[in-house]
Amino acid sequence: TIIETLKFKTNIKCSGCETKVTPFLNDIVGVNNWAVDTQSAQKILTIVADDLSADTVIKAVEASGFKAEAIN
Repeated sequence: TIIETLKFKTNIKCSGCETKVTPFLNDIVGVNNWAVDTQSAQKILTIVADDLSADTVIKAVEASGFKAEAIN
């Protein structure tokens, strides 16, 4: 299994926003496998998972009402 770290620019800007996105991200990557740096200008979402596509993450974030854009 290859563990990958995926990073995304988001508009998740506060703990309330994180609360809204939590069930969506926990569902696809599991608890404690993701974090949002709400202090950074780009609100970077970092995900550590195996065999997960960026599209899957973007769809989950969008389903929770936020935006995510993959960054390399």
